[in-house]
Amino acid sequence: MSNPRVRKIADRIKVIVAEMLERRIKDPRLGFVTITDVRVTGDSQQASIFYTVLGAEEERESSAAALESAKGVIRSEVAKQLGMRIVPTLTFIPDALPESARALDEVLARAKALDEEVAARRGSAYAGEEDPYKKPREEGDLDDDAEDVWSDDGAADGRDA
Repeated sequence: MSNPRVRKIADRIKVIVAEMLERRIKDPRLGFVTITDVRVTGDSQQASIFYTVLGAEEERESSAAALESAKGVIRSEVAKQLGMRIVPTLTFIPDALPESARALDEVLARAKALDEEVAARRGSAYAGEEDPYKKPREEGDLDDDAEDVWSDDGAADGRDA
């Protein structure tokens, strides 16, 4: 759908179908339907109309049935307003975006809860020593590991001066 003409046709079909559902289709089975996207093939023969329905599963099913029964009326109105020689065949497809967004929200909430649990376990204790910084040596301080290499006579041990 990189062709600008096909993109314009898809945008126009989206507006026409949304207006039809709002104003002209009076089916009681039709719930709160939102047209999310329209994709038209390169030859303008097929139009896939993605929609979402606000409500429970039974409202989605009844809205899908209402859209299928109103498909002919909607297609004739699309033909009249587009003025094209060949009118695309309309296919209504329920959009999976809300379900995938809900699943992603659940995964993020679970990750946040695990992060909070790890933070609670951690507490306020620091890793390592209490004071990790090295201090400068002062006179008279000797390291525990260092040996006194100078003997009392001022010469190094094991060496002749």
